[in-house]
Amino acid sequence: MTNNDNWDDIFRPQPSDEPVSPEAAGASAPATDDAPQSRRAARESEGRRGAKTGKPGRPPRRRKRWPWVVLGILSLLLGIGAAGAWYVWTNYEPQVRELLGWQLPNDYEGSGNGTEVLVTIYPGEIGSDVATTLVEQGVTMTFQSFYSLLLADPSIQFVPGTFRLQEQMSAQSALDALLDPANKVELSATIREGLRAGEVIASLSAGTGIAIEDYEAAIADPSIYGVPAEAPNIEGYLFPATYRFEPNTTAEDHIRTLVTETFRRLDAAGVAEADRHVVLTKASLIQREARIAEDFYRVSRVIENRLEAGWRLEFDSASQYGAGETGSVWSSGDALGADNPYNTYVITGLPIGPIAAPGDVAIDAVMNPADGPWFFFVTVNLATGETVFSETLAQHERGVAQLRAWCRASEENRSYCA
Repeated sequence: MTNNDNWDDIFRPQPSDEPVSPEAAGASAPATDDAPQSRRAARESEGRRGAKTGKPGRPPRRRKRWPWVVLGILSLLLGIGAAGAWYVWTNYEPQVRELLGWQLPNDYEGSGNGTEVLVTIYPGEIGSDVATTLVEQGVTMTFQSFYSLLLADPSIQFVPGTFRLQEQMSAQSALDALLDPANKVELSATIREGLRAGEVIASLSAGTGIAIEDYEAAIADPSIYGVPAEAPNIEGYLFPATYRFEPNTTAEDHIRTLVTETFRRLDAAGVAEADRHVVLTKASLIQREARIAEDFYRVSRVIENRLEAGWRLEFDSASQYGAGETGSVWSSGDALGADNPYNTYVITGLPIGPIAAPGDVAIDAVMNPADGPWFFFVTVNLATGETVFSETLAQHERGVAQLRAWCRASEENRSYCA
């Protein structure tokens, strides 16, 4: 070695005349004690020796923990993002759908969420009115979902009234509910002919659940319903019939309905407005005295004959009303002798006003009394309503004797005569 130019030759592998296998050609030659090694070759050689002998070589490198930290941070961010997305969707779904171009649903599914809603259809309303009401009350999701069903079937007709539905119903289930009479909510009461005003409002209270005190307050001033000033009270102006009232109506609403119905029936019978009070007064007497429909017209004739002759009517029903008695076949001495404008044994002419609620037959009997000479009548069989009409007092007294005999005939008969 005479110069540095030849120094590299010491470490450069020398060519060999021996053929080399592909395996040997691709591997580094093992170092010997006499041949120096590069640092890289020494490290590789040490590692191979350790692998072959089972002795440990270089200690394994420690795993880094940063990927788990990054994963946790990403999970937290995703959770926050999901919560934010849920909030935005819940509160701004229509805006989000519009922004993304997604089609909005226009109908709920199913028959409701269990929360009851009372939906009222008023007379004269059309399909679009009903569709609007359903949306406003939270029953259907959109106007179009319901209205399109009506357009598809023009034969659909709604009955005015109040119906039980639920919130968040599909349009079809809402339509089915409105067309089902079982879902209609009504308050009802039946008023029988011949009831006094106190009995009428008791029947109304029992049927509607409204306190009787509310009805008493409602009838305190009959003039607000158009009852004429000559009427001392509302007696006779509460027409007997079966009524159905909408929920949320008041006692005053119900009384107004009955009075209005009375006027409607009087108009239908051809009664002039000026004659309403007189007709109702006569009709109420007929209603309380007659038992059989055909006898209504005969009792009406007795009234007219007595009034024309200037006789007192002497109707027990009116005298008992004036005395505050509930009424039976026989009037008490107090009732017959009482000084009041209803005691027809004392006054001449009609009592001051009606004594009960007359029906259509009684009103018609006033307008169309039967022809006959009768001035008296008495019911001789209280079970069947058989009544004897007489022209003279002697004939009438024989009829009264017949009634007394009937009352004594049996225990059952006596129960009618008490």
